[in-house]
Amino acid sequence: MLLALDTSAGTSAAVVRDGRVLARAEEAGTRSHAEVVGVLIADALAGADVSPRDLDGVAVGMGPGPFTGLRVGIAAARAVAGALGIPVLPVVSPDALALGRAEPTLVVTDARRRESAWTLYDTPDAEGLPVRRAGPAHAPSDAVEEAAAALASGIRFTRLDASLIPADALGLLAERLLALGRPLGPAEPLYLRAPDASPPGAPKRVSA
Repeated sequence: MLLALDTSAGTSAAVVRDGRVLARAEEAGTRSHAEVVGVLIADALAGADVSPRDLDGVAVGMGPGPFTGLRVGIAAARAVAGALGIPVLPVVSPDALALGRAEPTLVVTDARRRESAWTLYDTPDAEGLPVRRAGPAHAPSDAVEEAAAALASGIRFTRLDASLIPADALGLLAERLLALGRPLGPAEPLYLRAPDASPPGAPKRVSA
């Protein structure tokens, strides 16, 4: 059984087990991650009617996302896992939104400052897992389609804009990766930018 957390956009917490979603709690706001993450974890555990001691791991979205919000979720995941002696399972956040989509998909989330984070996915692999064609990266919001199309090699894709990454999908993806012996990661957060602003441009690679 996994607790899953993501704070790369809004804040989402969930409990999943054996391919089933037991509970999810979320807050779409992007300014209150630190205030709500503990409450949402508690709500998810209560909704699933489980104790923290029942958990086998904590899946956490590693971004891309703004520095402050993203580090809240990662710190919370590490704190819970450390207290319980269970592993942290890092997952690229937008991969959760691409899970289960049969067609090439452009996943876009708000990066603030009139920018968006984006990742372009091919059709899934033979196991149904997301395959990244380009990204994660970020660009001015009005240049995302152009930036992605330049790397799409002519494939047609569906755009998916999201206000948050659903933690239940992230947890289910972590379960699938573990079951198939696939690598997790990255080990370090994919921050959109350092704590201080950096000059905008298009497109920009997300840095760990």
